Amino acid sequence: MTGPDGAFHGMKKGAVFIDHTTASADVARELHAKGKELGVGFVDAPVSGGQAGAENGVLTVMCGGDQADYDRAKPLIDCYARMQKLLGSSGAGQITKMINQISIAGLLQGLAEGIHFGKRAGMDIDAVVEVISKGAAGSWQMDNRHKTMAAGEFEFGFAVDWMRKDLGICLSEARRNGAHLPVTALVDQFYSEVQEMGGKRWDTSSLIALLERKK
Repeated sequence: MTGPDGAFHGMKKGAVFIDHTTASADVARELHAKGKELGVGFVDAPVSGGQAGAENGVLTVMCGGDQADYDRAKPLIDCYARMQKLLGSSGAGQITKMINQISIAGLLQGLAEGIHFGKRAGMDIDAVVEVISKGAAGSWQMDNRHKTMAAGEFEFGFAVDWMRKDLGICLSEARRNGAHLPVTALVDQFYSEVQEMGGKRWDTSSLIALLERKK
């Protein structure tokens, strides 16, 4: 980004860099400041929705930066986003992505335990999910991952390695701002066990593999 062959030095003054990387808020603020020095706008814009969301143009894009830069970036982001929003100054997009990953981590562990519990109780998981997904327990993860979780299939999706990288960013930011994330820290440790099982590139729904292993 900032070196002599980096992206900033290949951009014209007045251009806007839209950064879809998931990184720390500090990195976003650093790049925003460097862009200002060079006369280049910068919007931190991490995404949620995965490969399918990108292919179908329905990503959720969480943005941080200056209003003027966001206003210029918005028509482009609209081409591949179902939802986008400027959530604050530089770094706010990355903070929002951290909240997203914290929420997903806890949700996936709960779903893994629920499916594992249902299987051990001899329940028809598809039938159970058909019912509970229409109530307060419903989620994207339940709708899209319950079948593969129950079947022990994980060779797709958002990799455990990537999730651990993201959760590491969350935990680091929490140490800085004083937030307490006990469940996030626990799920991060569970993912480290999945990695040890050989699941580094498995989908994040593979948390259930730990429970099934302990039969």
